[in-house]
Amino acid sequence: MLLHTKKCEFINHYERKSEMGNVNIINHPLVKHKITLMRDEKTGTREFRILVEEVAMLMGYEAMRDLPTEDVEVKTPITTRKLPMLCGKKLAIVPILRAGLGMVSGLLALVPSAKVGHIGLYRDEVTHEPHEYYCKLPDRINERLVIVCDPMLATGGSAIQAVDFLKDKGCKNIKFMCIIAAPEGLDALRTAHPDIDIYVGNLDEKLNEDAYIVPGLGDAGDRIFGTK
Repeated sequence: MLLHTKKCEFINHYERKSEMGNVNIINHPLVKHKITLMRDEKTGTREFRILVEEVAMLMGYEAMRDLPTEDVEVKTPITTRKLPMLCGKKLAIVPILRAGLGMVSGLLALVPSAKVGHIGLYRDEVTHEPHEYYCKLPDRINERLVIVCDPMLATGGSAIQAVDFLKDKGCKNIKFMCIIAAPEGLDALRTAHPDIDIYVGNLDEKLNEDAYIVPGLGDAGDRIFGTK
């Protein structure tokens, strides 16, 4: 009962913060249901991969609700009208490799014209610190809305470094999306980058001594790609 109370306090804490600014915990039954299926150790690689894509699409709907539109003339079978369509520089989706790749298809299903960049970071198994090994971004990345995606926000180190790198490239409009977050990682990212919007599918209880999220869902990359 105490554990449940503490978890509620965490969630309420960030729901209050989201009203003030940049933390958005997705409180939707479909998202919660699919995340529970992802947590189940009996869920196989194929099903897990599909669930990641589906949750990313559902979360993307929320993250993209403020995309700018402009009226363009369209001829329907009945008449001609000026109707809203997306305008301006298009979206850039930047997954943090490798687990972030699993979220890309779900987001591209919403905006197929989006450009896709990649930032490769790996976590030191001893220090848990992130190290960059690859980066390739779309042209004029500084003019685009950039959605950085990674299924897990544990310590926050990889997310912080990825956003640091994008800001160094001149990006000013950045959103971060994760399926599961630990309070420690969310605090770290929000402190390091208070100006970005953060979208979280579920806020979990804590990190364990090995810096894994509890209850979590294991290693998202291994479960997406069927590796160990």
